[in-house]
This record gives sequence, structure tokens and C-alpha cells, in this order.
Amino acid sequence: MSDAKDSVLEKIERKSGRAVPVDGDDIDTDRIIPARFMKCITFEGLEEHVFEDVRTGPDGQPLGHPFDDPRYQGAKVLLVDRNFGCGSSREHAPQSIQRWGIEALVGESFAEIFFGNCTTLGMPAVTVSKEDLARLKELVKSEPRAEVIVDLEEMAVICRDQRFPARMPDSARKTLTEGTWDATRTLLVAASAIRSTAERLPYVTGFGEAAR
Repeated sequence: MSDAKDSVLEKIERKSGRAVPVDGDDIDTDRIIPARFMKCITFEGLEEHVFEDVRTGPDGQPLGHPFDDPRYQGAKVLLVDRNFGCGSSREHAPQSIQRWGIEALVGESFAEIFFGNCTTLGMPAVTVSKEDLARLKELVKSEPRAEVIVDLEEMAVICRDQRFPARMPDSARKTLTEGTWDATRTLLVAASAIRSTAERLPYVTGFGEAAR
């Protein structure tokens, strides 16, 4: 195992970059990544099929989805509407979005499990009011190269000198800003301390041997 210092997760206080707006309420996880692409052993390559069924028609012709719009290529912030990520709890959905290049999401609301999966990937998903989201989309559509900043310290989304109040459960915000968003990796980093503590507890036996 590598040195613990090398395994510390990034403390995520802000994400920034150009944005891509995807319109529509109740966009579910099957629309984000169709089930037929979930046969992979790992998540590699999922980005090639994100929004597949609404990006191309049955004949393979492009349907003009924002993810194929040249103006939004290289975007790092995804702008979405109400109840984004609803439906099944597949973690492939945020994985495919992140692997496409998205580092943060701004929306009116997110499905609870989808939101949690985003957090464990270190991909902030913040909410803004419906009115502010509409204004933010207007700014991005009128100037696709404008930088959008998602600031978790100030809890604000900033674009072209306009500032929009953002919301996120404090527990999720804390795990991101403190760098503890991946629970499994946090445990692995602390393996020595966990083992040492367990070996001092009289009611834990054989932990050290089992853990090695």
C-alpha cells in the first residue's frame, strides 16, 4: 500500500470551467446511460454512451444534443433542471457524466441516490432556485465560453460577474471540502490506525491476523 499522504483525497472547495446546459425535468438514469451499456466490468468507456438514446436516432444520425454541440465541448459544469438523476440507483450514471469530463453539476434539484453517488465521486452537485437556474442557462447559452464557478466555501455559483446562492446538505459539503468524500479510500488510508485501535480493544480478537 502506498504512503497515506499519497492517498489523501482532494479537498474540493471549488470547481470551475465552461458549462453545458441540458434542458428537461425528470431526466432519469436510464436516459443518462441506457441499461444495455451496463454490462462492463469496470466503468471505463461509459462516457462514449452518455445520453446515447437522446443523442442519436435509430439510423445513427445525431439529434443535436448539447453534449454534441461544438460550443460546449470541453465543458466541466453541467446545468440541469428538476429531479435530475431520478429512476434506478445505478452509479453508472454519474460515472458516465464524470468520465465525459464533467466535474460539477448545478441544478434545480437532484434525485437523492444520484446526488449521493455524485458526492462519493468527488463531483459536487449543488442546487439553485428555478429563476437563478434559468438566468444561469441564459448566460451560458449566450456566451458558451463563459466560466462558471461552483464555490463550496461561499456556497455560490458565479458566472460573468453574477452570483447565485447555492445549496447543498452540510454533510455532503463537509465531506467534499475536508477531502473525505470516498469512504472506502478514507478507511484504507486509516488502515494502520484502525488496526492499532482494534488490537487494543479487549473484545476484538484476531483482527490483526484477519486484516493482513
